[in-house]
Amino acid sequence: MLWPFVAGAVAVNLFLLGLIGTWLGLPALPPVWALVGALPLSLPATWAARAWVSRLIAEAEA
Repeated sequence: MLWPFVAGAVAVNLFLLGLIGTWLGLPALPPVWALVGALPLSLPATWAARAWVSRLIAEAEA
């Protein structure tokens, strides 16, 4: 259930990283490339977010 939200967050972060790269003289990262790049990166990020939320829930229940 978290994957669409995490994928969107990863895509936004990749796009903003591409904009920061322009300060270093790199070309800007197009938004479509950020979306495509977010697909493989969002799976481990979703796993990490799920683990983090599970720990928070366990801590709140204790």
